[in-house]
Amino acid sequence: MDLENRLRRLKFRAWHRGTREADYMIGCFFDTKHDRWGPAEVEWYERLLDEDDVDIMGWALGTLAVPDEYAGPLMDAFRKLDFVEIPR
Repeated sequence: MDLENRLRRLKFRAWHRGTREADYMIGCFFDTKHDRWGPAEVEWYERLLDEDDVDIMGWALGTLAVPDEYAGPLMDAFRKLDFVEIPR
């Protein structure tokens, strides 16, 4: 699958998680960061989206330890939560 189709699929998966909170956290991260990603970052995000929302949100909020496979610059950026825009 080419990069454009992978990103389109990731956007859908990021914004259709099952809860509004997860959609905003995971979807906004994708929307604000994906344009700077290369193949390694896309692969990281694809693997991340296979995880349970509760775990992803726990890693982002610091209530759960981040597994080694997700630790690094992308998770550091994710944990800042400065990308979440919640409409009023």
